[in-house]
Amino acid sequence: MELLFSVLIAILTGTGIYLLLRARTFPVVMGVALISYAVNLFLLAMGRLRTGQPAIIGTGESYTDPLPQALVLTAIVIGFAMTAFVTVLALRARGELGNDHVDGFEERGREQERQQSASEEKPAEPGDDTQEPRP
Repeated sequence: MELLFSVLIAILTGTGIYLLLRARTFPVVMGVALISYAVNLFLLAMGRLRTGQPAIIGTGESYTDPLPQALVLTAIVIGFAMTAFVTVLALRARGELGNDHVDGFEERGREQERQQSASEEKPAEPGDDTQEPRP
């Protein structure tokens, strides 16, 4: 069971990192969410949860530590609020900029801008008839 749990945490972390490295805002938001899920599972695993035992010290011989459960519950609530906020922020950026690229520019648009600026900066040579005169 521990092996399955650690493989699941590794898959969530790897997928989250892959999505974080994407150049679009929505995959980045999903990557952050997946990494937060992996961290929550890791915290839960480090708490050594036991089933069928009370979460407080009582008359029983053993008990379960309630702190990891409280930490994970708090992290879930904060993670949900953060995901909702970043999603709204990404939607606003898409509406303002017209695309969902993380830095606001499409890669194809940058290449076209570079080509245009390079052609505008290139001075015309005296015997060159291929270029049109600038107004």
